[in-house]
Amino acid sequence: MESGKRFKIAVIGAGNVGASVAQYCAEMELGDVVLVDVVEGLPQGKALDLTEAGPIRGYGSVVTGSNEFAEIAGSDVVVVTAGLARKPGMSRLDLLGRNGAIMTTVCEQVARHAPSSIVVVVTNPLDTMTYLAHKKLGFPAKHVLGMAGCLDSGRLRAFIAMETGVSPKNIDTMVLGSHGDDMVPLPQYTTVSGVPITDILPKHRIEALIERTRQGGGEIVALLKTGSAYYAPGASAARMVQSIVRDEKQLLPCSAYLTGQYGLTDIYIGVPVRLGKGGVEEIVSLPISKQDLAALHKSAEEVRAGINALRDLKVL
Repeated sequence: MESGKRFKIAVIGAGNVGASVAQYCAEMELGDVVLVDVVEGLPQGKALDLTEAGPIRGYGSVVTGSNEFAEIAGSDVVVVTAGLARKPGMSRLDLLGRNGAIMTTVCEQVARHAPSSIVVVVTNPLDTMTYLAHKKLGFPAKHVLGMAGCLDSGRLRAFIAMETGVSPKNIDTMVLGSHGDDMVPLPQYTTVSGVPITDILPKHRIEALIERTRQGGGEIVALLKTGSAYYAPGASAARMVQSIVRDEKQLLPCSAYLTGQYGLTDIYIGVPVRLGKGGVEEIVSLPISKQDLAALHKSAEEVRAGINALRDLKVL
């Protein structure tokens, strides 16, 4: 990526999450955005709507929509949100198989049209799909990553802000592991204006906030009745895009490919990474307790089970 250039960001999947990613990227003027989806008219309509919002919201990013993957040519970053949500009666294996097939198709097109891009995967199950994307794309591992702890960290920051009455801008958190039930929050790296959360809140309240974070997506699903969260997931992906295109080298929890870090090899899982124009420029090995390391390894077992299931399904 060249400094001073106008960046191009492709978002594959124009559903609620994809459209939110496009909106936030446009509003932050991270670059021009192309929305791609197989549903005729959907990406074009949402792109036009976002373009018409530009003069009102004060951004000049160009947003276009297409049903053709060829339109992603020259993209610096590709965000993949395409995939199915798990529906009642659908087994985990069914979801893996169907989203695995979608991811395979998407990766073939990204490799063909945007071979120099950095790819951010949002499709669930996140870590397993990111591993699949890495294998199908054939890109360097540092150019393929998943939106893992950014979302869980954001939710935990929001809940701590509600609990303490402090602005979330003054709260820092770090969440490792898989997204959701298997996340590994690190209270010792969670601070309010630099003060450890363990010095501010009692243990039982911290544990309650962590549990609410684990169930964060489910809480929203229960409230909406139909559909799931998309503002916070979209914002999380856009935050990662921001660190990449602006070469911020922010320390963010992302699903990255491990080669021995934290005692794990040949797996994608949420860990702290330094994110810049080169993608995952460094995986940061934080000192963590034996208990937290064990929890991270347990989280990794679930990811490996998903990877093995993809192999059984002949997707991988």
